[in-house]
Amino acid sequence: MHHANHFYGHAHILARYAGLFEGGEDVWGDEPPRPPRIDGFVQHGWNLWDGYAVGTALVPGFKKFVWTRAVARRGRALGHTDHIVMGAPWVYLQSLTGRLEPRRPDSNSVIVYPFHGWEEQRLMGSHADLLADVRRVEGDVPITVCLYWDEYRDPEIRKAYVKQDVRVITHGTRGFMYKGTQPWFLDRQMTELLRHGRAVSNRMGSALLYAASLGLDVGVYGDPMAIENDHAVLGGIEKQRRLWPEMDQPFVPPADALRIAQEELGTAEMLSPAEIRYWFGWE
Repeated sequence: MHHANHFYGHAHILARYAGLFEGGEDVWGDEPPRPPRIDGFVQHGWNLWDGYAVGTALVPGFKKFVWTRAVARRGRALGHTDHIVMGAPWVYLQSLTGRLEPRRPDSNSVIVYPFHGWEEQRLMGSHADLLADVRRVEGDVPITVCLYWDEYRDPEIRKAYVKQDVRVITHGTRGFMYKGTQPWFLDRQMTELLRHGRAVSNRMGSALLYAASLGLDVGVYGDPMAIENDHAVLGGIEKQRRLWPEMDQPFVPPADALRIAQEELGTAEMLSPAEIRYWFGWE
């Protein structure tokens, strides 16, 4: 299968949901059974393009498993075909863990997900300034900052938070070409989110949508930062603000946050275990 299908443990979550194997991190550790090949490309993150990284070579004839109908429409506008709308792997993890119904958290702590770069596009922005904004808006509450693994391994970025007595974590590595993938990435992210009452970021993104889907309060504020050589087709921060003005404020109304999260994660588009097995070629 395409190596991106493994990112964040997506293939493992979908295999568990489809009934191919049972167990979790407490049973398998970091070496769960390897999921079978998926006959297609699974969207691995939220974006305002066709659901895939810019430049992904989508092989004609293979299914494009996307999160929402809106993503499928954007893909068709680019000339792509063979879309299957299925919702995000996150909602299948919610189903597996009984978390599809949001619950109000019993915590005043805040988890921060700064906008991040990746291995081929470095982040440009001040983490110290972002933390100052978080302190100003959130007040004197416990704060956790979750960094993308590539920035977590940068001691200067970590130091910007640690020296201010902030807990700094990462959920694990995304992996590349079938190596270094943390299969329990999203399981660990869900566990961490449920320890907090609120999640904030300087941009709308997957992590904030995941938090809102669980019932956490969310907010978006601070320097949106940027990455090197950003792709203009993604629209940048201005497109997000234009399409979802409700999400561009420190305290997003909970009803708006939940509605947008469920729409963008495709909660209503979930396939059944049998449908997953059929479309993925797992019969």
